[in-house]
Amino acid sequence: MSRESTETMTRPRRIGKSVAALVAGFVVNVVLAVGTDLAFHAMGMLPALGQAMDNWQSAMACAYRTFYGVIGSYVVARLAPYAPLEHALVGAGIGMLIATAGAIATWNQALGPHWYPLSLIVLALPTGWLGGKLRVMQLRGRID
Repeated sequence: MSRESTETMTRPRRIGKSVAALVAGFVVNVVLAVGTDLAFHAMGMLPALGQAMDNWQSAMACAYRTFYGVIGSYVVARLAPYAPLEHALVGAGIGMLIATAGAIATWNQALGPHWYPLSLIVLALPTGWLGGKLRVMQLRGRID
């Protein structure tokens, strides 16, 4: 079998694994963030849905969402069939686009300080890089 036909046969499978890695990281991130949101709403640490968050609540939400972004990016990198850091950064780029869309959609609503959605946009790529870098460091530790 020629090299070209072998590459053609494996490419869809690798693309499928790449997409699955990205989806898995997104699901992990969303489940953790929404679960924490719901728990904090139930405990009264966050206001009722549709109500504005204050600076402290926004900072807390930014902190755990950033942490979950690192975890989600690590999951993407862990499941990536190759180039884990690059996969994590692609996922982070998609997250940055989603955060941008969210900021645009909610900008004129009184849901909290404007720095909060902007921080999610700005922090998306660094958290993706960190999650991917953690996986790369883990892989290097196994080799050395």
